[in-house]
Amino acid sequence: MRMMNAGGTRLHYCVDGPDGGLPVVFANSLGTDLRVWDAMLPLLPKGLRIVRYDKRGHGLSESFPAPYAMDDHVADLAALLDTLGISGAVVVGLSIGGLIAQGLAASRPDLVRALVLMDTAHRIGTAESWNARIEAIRSGGLESIGDAVMERWFSAAFRETRADDVLGWRNMMVRTPVEGYIGSCTAIRDTDYGVEAAALSVPTLALCGSNDLATPPDLVRATAALIPGARFELIDGPGHLPPVEAPERTAELVAGFVAGLLQ
Repeated sequence: MRMMNAGGTRLHYCVDGPDGGLPVVFANSLGTDLRVWDAMLPLLPKGLRIVRYDKRGHGLSESFPAPYAMDDHVADLAALLDTLGISGAVVVGLSIGGLIAQGLAASRPDLVRALVLMDTAHRIGTAESWNARIEAIRSGGLESIGDAVMERWFSAAFRETRADDVLGWRNMMVRTPVEGYIGSCTAIRDTDYGVEAAALSVPTLALCGSNDLATPPDLVRATAALIPGARFELIDGPGHLPPVEAPERTAELVAGFVAGLLQ
C-alpha cells in the first residue's frame, strides 16, 4: 500500500515499472478502485512506468463530504503526478476517469502526452439522471442500485458466465464510501467538456465496449469526433468495463497506440 498527500488529498496509488519508462497513468471509473486494471496490465509491453490510483472517495483514498467538482478530481491527479515528478504521460481514463483525463489535458498540458479515453464522453448523462441516482442512493444506499449498475457495467453474456466475478465487482461498488460515490456523481453531472475536447491537441484513442449501456458507442464516437485527429475503436462484446471483460483486446489496442507514440 502506498499513500500520498497530493495537494491536500491523501491518495492511494501504485507505481510499477522503471523510472525511465514512458509514464502511463490509469484513472478508474465510478464505483471502482485501481483493481479495475488488474487483468490487462500484465498484457502491456514491458518497460512502461505504470501509475494507478484511487480517486478521492474511492478505494483506499481519502473521502470528503459531497458534492465534488470535476476540478477537484483533476487537481488531485495533477498534484499526484507533480509529487511523483511525472510529466508527459499517456493518461488512460475509464468513464469518469476519462473526464478527469480530458480536464487534466485541458488545464495541465505539460502533464499529458496522449490520451486513451475509454467508455467515456465529453458529457455523460443528464442532470436529471444523476439527480435521480443521487436521490436513490440517499434513500436506499448503494445496495439499492447495485443490480442496475451491474447491467450497465457488464454484458449479459458476462453476467451469465462469470456470475461469481460479477458479485465481486458488485461488492466493490456497494462498499464505495457513499459520500465519495455521490460526490463523484455531482462532478459528472456538472461537467461538459465539449469546448475543451474540441481544443485538445494531443494524440487520442477513444475505445468503447459494444454492449456499453452507460456510455454507448455512439456517444463515445461523437466525443472522438470532437477531438482533432482522434481515433475511435469499438471493442466487440463487453459492456462499460472492457479492461475487466475483454482485457486482451483492450491491452492490444492500448499497446498499439503507445507503440505508435514511441516511433
